[in-house]
Formats: sequence, C-alpha cells, structure tokens
Amino acid sequence: MIKSNIAAQLYTVRDFTQTAEGLHSTFQKISALGYQAVQVSAIGPIDPQLVKDYADEAGLTICATHVSWDRLKNDLDNLAAEHKLWNCKYIGLGALPEEYRTSLEGYRTFAQEISAIALILQEKYDLQFVYHNHNFEFERFDGSTGMDVLLNETDPSVSFELDLYWVQAGGAHPIDWIRKVNGRMQVVHLKDMAIIDRTQVFAEVGEGNMNYPEIINGCRETGVEWYVVEQDVCRRDPFESLEISLRYLGGLL
Repeated sequence: MIKSNIAAQLYTVRDFTQTAEGLHSTFQKISALGYQAVQVSAIGPIDPQLVKDYADEAGLTICATHVSWDRLKNDLDNLAAEHKLWNCKYIGLGALPEEYRTSLEGYRTFAQEISAIALILQEKYDLQFVYHNHNFEFERFDGSTGMDVLLNETDPSVSFELDLYWVQAGGAHPIDWIRKVNGRMQVVHLKDMAIIDRTQVFAEVGEGNMNYPEIINGCRETGVEWYVVEQDVCRRDPFESLEISLRYLGGLL
C-alpha cells in the first residue's frame, strides 16, 4: 500500500455528488484531504466527460467504479467506453441483485451470468470485473455460503472487491477471505466496525475493533492494488470521516 493507491469511495459522500456542481466541489474537497484517487459510485446523471474533466482538474485517478446490474447486462459497450475514457480498469457491481440472494440455485445462476459478462469485459475490452460483497452472501445453503459459491463457481475472470466490514459482519474472518481470494482481488474496501451502546456501527478505519495492521499486511501479501476507503453511514461529516481514515492508513505505510 502506498498513499497514491488509497482511494475514497464516492458512496461515502453520495449526498454531495448528485449534480455536476456538487461532484466538482466534492472532487476538490477529496483532493484537499490528501486523496489521489476515487471510486466512482452513486453519483447523479452526469456526463462522463465532465466526470473525467473534474477528476483531472482535482488530480484524482478514477481507480474503480460501481455500476448497475442492468447496465452490465444491457449496456456493456457504453459502459466499456466510459471506463476507457476514465482510464479505469476495474468495473464493479456493488451488490448481488435481490432475485439471486435466496437460494443456492440463485447464486449458481448469477455465477454463470456474471462469468459470461466478465469474460467479455476481459477479452474484448481489457477491463476487469470486481464483485463487492455485503453480509448476506455468508448465509448458508446446504452447507455452503453464497460467497463460497461465488468464489468456487465463477470464472477466474471474475475478481472480488472484498468489503472487509461486511465480511466481519457476516461472521467470517477478513484475513481468511483475503487469503481465499488471493490472485483474484485487486481492489479492497476498508471500513471499521465499532460497538456503541451495544450496537454494531460503521466507523472510520482505525476507530473500531478490526485488526487493520494485520488486514493491511494480508492485502499487501496477496497483491491488492487499490485500497478504497468507504463508510456507508458516517456519525460525523463524511469528509471528516474520510480524512480520519486516510490519516490512520497513512500511519501504516
């Protein structure tokens, strides 16, 4: 991990990125915090060229994205063109569509469908698909978790973007899963888990109970390229949350 490969996930500041003006201001603020890269997710309907122009102006690399399942299925050529414009290799899906979540057969069907899409992205466009988990993938069906199915039954062209908070929330061990996806994870999501009033809450990296020195070492050992800070819910100004996480991670460089 080097500082230039620590990125801010725009989902963290989604309330500020729904207009072109808001995105421009947000990129400037993120750059001023010390980030040099962002993951584009949950922004408003903004011209891709403007997104690139604003990122370039702020000195930010677009390292990865989250896009909709509908666009992956039905708008792949345009998605690929946008990512080429942004010089962004990693195209992600932020969550498993609900229709696949309730059975082993659903996970297996999704594994086949996303493998076909990931192969096209890799072979035709030289882009890499990455899958972002939550906790529900760790539900068991006939002895296997949904996450096991996604790992074991997808083509190697499918990579993973482990969200380590949600791995922990699913009752699994983050380090175990970092090792399981060794060679298939170039992007990782970092957030922390704290307990407040006996309730599990999102926290800035380093402000919770997860063993982040060990986690970062595991990511280094398995070749993670991009370390993306995300916080689904912030208990303070989200830009301050991003700054706190970056400061902590800087101490682990």
